[in-house]
Amino acid sequence: MTETQILTLDEIEDLSFRALVAAGTSEANARPLAVATAATEADGVASHGLAYIPIYAEHVQCGKVDGQASPALARPRPGVISVDAATGFAHPAIDAGFEALIPAAKGQGIAVLAIRNSYNCGVLGYHTVRLARAGLVGLGFTNAPASIAPSGGSKPVVGTNPFSVAVPGEDGEPELLIDQSASTIAKSEVMKHAREGKEIPLGWALDADGNPTTDPDAGLKGSMAPSGGYKGVSVALLTEIMAAALTGATLGINASPFSGTAGGPPKTGQMFIAIDPAATSNDTFRSGMVGIVEAVRAQPGAHVPGDGRRGKRIRARDQGVAVSVATLDRIKALMG
Repeated sequence: MTETQILTLDEIEDLSFRALVAAGTSEANARPLAVATAATEADGVASHGLAYIPIYAEHVQCGKVDGQASPALARPRPGVISVDAATGFAHPAIDAGFEALIPAAKGQGIAVLAIRNSYNCGVLGYHTVRLARAGLVGLGFTNAPASIAPSGGSKPVVGTNPFSVAVPGEDGEPELLIDQSASTIAKSEVMKHAREGKEIPLGWALDADGNPTTDPDAGLKGSMAPSGGYKGVSVALLTEIMAAALTGATLGINASPFSGTAGGPPKTGQMFIAIDPAATSNDTFRSGMVGIVEAVRAQPGAHVPGDGRRGKRIRARDQGVAVSVATLDRIKALMG
């Protein structure tokens, strides 16, 4: 059984921040990543939380990420914000972009943010939730190094390529949050099983010959299983168009891995679309959302996407989060 220790969200943020700075990340770049790490742990997505800090640190030290990068923002059109992440972390680039995106969307009804030369943005839903908290419907797309093979093929051409939709609610929290990858499961979960020496469920990944496997190492050498077969491949292609082709970022098939030290910066991308519902719905948006949500919750056992994270987030604020002692030891070792 994995040994754990309870940490508060402030402790998780502080530990993440200090480890990133110790690895060579500027304080300006480390802070948004540390804040996101604490929020990710609060949401119960441990595979993208503290477990990633040693990877981030390793990538700063090997040059896969420039920890001192300064994102460059441009406004090529009134409703378009563009940010060059300069091979740095995605989080400070997204922060810079959101400062312009949110007022632009509220002023015009809709605006887009295109980010290139970026890196793994962690949990995509963390970012779209921020747009929902600002009263906007937030759509997000991010591409990743190729790990999904096309229908009928066995060689990966697109990444797990998550997309997310967050809808504002009346209490300041999102009414609904869709946050999912184009694969059956996020690749980070397979990586986590490989680190822990555990088998993966059948249906998560395929080996190099395209056969289902329970061996996480074979899956990492092969490809991730697309969610819903060819439909998952189509979702991955859609996200590749939005996050890479439309932003000027590197295609997943040419991007270096998000794990290990091989290759230089991945230079992947993100695309966010922010919509002010008041500009498009003639003030019927709220009643429409209430109708959708109530129809789901009226069914015994049914839940709205995002409910699970909301509940975990509330508990984490009061009770803290159980984190792996082995992960804590790896992070503390980074800081000497």
